Amino acid sequence: MTAVAVELRRGRDLVEPRLFDRLVAFCADEYGLERVVAERVQDQAIALLYVMGTTRSGDTMAPSAAVDPGWHTFMLHSPEYTEWCHKHFGYYLHHVPNSKTRTRGLMVDVVGRVREAGFVIDEALWGTAASCNPPTCCGDGPCC
Repeated sequence: MTAVAVELRRGRDLVEPRLFDRLVAFCADEYGLERVVAERVQDQAIALLYVMGTTRSGDTMAPSAAVDPGWHTFMLHSPEYTEWCHKHFGYYLHHVPNSKTRTRGLMVDVVGRVREAGFVIDEALWGTAASCNPPTCCGDGPCC
């Protein structure tokens, strides 16, 4: 049996590089993040949005608290966000926040769906890492 290497997708590859750079710069500035962190956040947000939009599951999926700024950043670039949504889904994907749904169980489910769609997952941004134990912050509790 021969193992076949499958290259995972990245959210950042779903937008033009110049747009990705603008989103990252805005996210870093607006949320006080280091550029490398803003790149990770933006990448994960775009992957999440793609899965939510293509599966029409915006009402059952949510970003982690760490990934949510990436969605906000993209939405604030409204012409680009609107065009991107229509190009990929045929409709505008609205952001209807409900932070009370950010349970560890939901984040594990969301990460599983994004992973199943073939995207690289940055576990640290989702609070789903197996080594996450109190008193460290897992990204899904009141300490974060």
